[in-house]
Amino acid sequence: MPHKLPFKIFSGEKSEYLAQKICESLDCELGKKVKTTFSDGEFAVYYDETVRGCYVFIVQSTFPNSDNLMELLLMIDAAKRASAYKIIAVMPYFGWARQDRKDKPRVSIAAKLVADLLSTAGVDRIITMDLHADQIQGFFDLPVDHLYASTIFIPYLKSLNLDNLVIASPDVGGSKRANSYAKHLGVPLVLCHKSREKANEVSSMSIIGEVQGKNVVIIDDMADTAGTLAKAANLMVQNGAKSVRAMVTHAVMSGNAAKNVTDSELTELICTDSIPFDTAKCPKVKVLSVADMFGSTISNVYYNKSISEQYVF
Repeated sequence: MPHKLPFKIFSGEKSEYLAQKICESLDCELGKKVKTTFSDGEFAVYYDETVRGCYVFIVQSTFPNSDNLMELLLMIDAAKRASAYKIIAVMPYFGWARQDRKDKPRVSIAAKLVADLLSTAGVDRIITMDLHADQIQGFFDLPVDHLYASTIFIPYLKSLNLDNLVIASPDVGGSKRANSYAKHLGVPLVLCHKSREKANEVSSMSIIGEVQGKNVVIIDDMADTAGTLAKAANLMVQNGAKSVRAMVTHAVMSGNAAKNVTDSELTELICTDSIPFDTAKCPKVKVLSVADMFGSTISNVYYNKSISEQYVF
């Protein structure tokens, strides 16, 4: 049964590569939007077609720099002022999510601030994937559809036909995510215990569990400098691991990340296209697309269908 109200998909500048694939999945055209930039770096956005009475889906990951978040906020505000019926932000990567609590005095909780900014701009719903911390969903007073990259990671992992498989978490904080994979696959879980002297720098690491003769797959939500992944892979191989792979949802890959992965004992780093990454920079990186998953979710949200059945866990 056809929907009474039309839907349109638009994209921020840096997520257009993914939005185009989502539109191909849904067999629709990407909406027309114009971005103009002033000489001082300030920019403005406007829709080059009507959105009145429409379901407006805006695809934009908020990875660095902060212009991506600002562009999303401006697009939400523009849609609201143009009388869109519903505005849904499709954020494959939700930035600032690592700042989800006060872990020391006099710091901001950036994830909550971003949630407030999106709400104030006028968004009606958020569709995102593999938040750094699940409780960030509670920062919003509106529906949040939290998707999981396990939907595409599990089939790929099974296609590798690895024997003596072990799932590993690069730190204690990611143990819940890694344990979900281990339970689903019925394999052991290994933990890495690390300590940091400052952000992005691991001072020491130890392994809790047996990796001798095992094919290890490290599960994490993101690879930033990839220093932790590289150090964990090297340590596991030193302890007799047969092979070490990493599956991370968001390939932030900043600084020397590509070199860290290339020089490490990692066999491959599997990630999604929530953030654009040029695999020519690091041949070990394998990118799996989430376009079909987000396309299906957009369709189900639009037609008021359940989205729970399509996710592994």
